[in-house]
Amino acid sequence: MVISSSPQAPAASALLQYLRHQIGLGDSALDLGLKQAEIEQAPLPVVLWRYGLINLEQLAQVLDWQDQRP
Repeated sequence: MVISSSPQAPAASALLQYLRHQIGLGDSALDLGLKQAEIEQAPLPVVLWRYGLINLEQLAQVLDWQDQRP
């Protein structure tokens, strides 16, 4: 379990759309990831990877996408 000492911002709708449309995650996977990210106060992409909902390559894609956003 990843527990952060500082609260994480809720996942942006753009990130959720990216995960749905580009990565191909379903609603149940996103719901699980969002719940766990809130409980653990951890970034959503990391939680999705930890629970096996995305692979390491997909995690890198998501992180690159986030880095390119303003």
